[in-house]
Amino acid sequence: MASQRGEGDLTTPLEPADRERARAIPEAAVARLAVYLRVLSGMADQGVTTVSSEELSTAAGVNSAKLRKDLSYIGSYGTRGVGYDVEVLVSHIERILGLTRKHSVAVVGIGNLGHALANYGGFPGRGFPVTALFDVDDDLVGVPVGGIPVNHIEDIQRVCAEREVSIGVIATPPPAAQGVCDRLVSAGVQCILNFAPVVLQVPDNVEVRKVDLAVEMQILSFHVARRADEAANDLVNGIGVDGMVIRP
Repeated sequence: MASQRGEGDLTTPLEPADRERARAIPEAAVARLAVYLRVLSGMADQGVTTVSSEELSTAAGVNSAKLRKDLSYIGSYGTRGVGYDVEVLVSHIERILGLTRKHSVAVVGIGNLGHALANYGGFPGRGFPVTALFDVDDDLVGVPVGGIPVNHIEDIQRVCAEREVSIGVIATPPPAAQGVCDRLVSAGVQCILNFAPVVLQVPDNVEVRKVDLAVEMQILSFHVARRADEAANDLVNGIGVDGMVIRP
């Protein structure tokens, strides 16, 4: 299915009704809306035109009551006995998530992670083209990565302004992250995705999302350990893996 995204500029506002809806959406629901959009886009690519709340909730990994509540935030309630129109729902979610605006992404720090992000083909297709790359290494400056020449970090303000960068991605070593963040903020970038394992200090009008892969691994380790402990405890208490009581 062709994308619903328009060619509006960075300042294209939401309609008043959509703006009020967006303000009322909890952050956890925003994250789920992004998941629904990914699932719905995949369905649309397969030619699916309508989907029930049960089908969509199963594909997205949430319960149907939560899904219906999330979609009510954007004014989509579906039709009893029919479900949701996939194309219309995609359009509604894209509009609420701001995907009808033009976005431009800058990646700072062209190490292994930065290279991977610059070459990731999923960004442009979802409305987030990477248009600028920066690094402090003079040997990288001018070298194309993903078809885009790398600029020096000192050029962040000029290049970001010229290319109307709206989202900055920080993939630098921890000591450099705050300085890079300051440069992005001074260039007018108000949304930052931070892969460096540090807490960034930003003005109130700047939104930061932190991705700490080590923390995510530690969380997974907790769940692995907990399940192992539960399994061991079940064995001690004579309970099998299928819930059956094991009797001597």
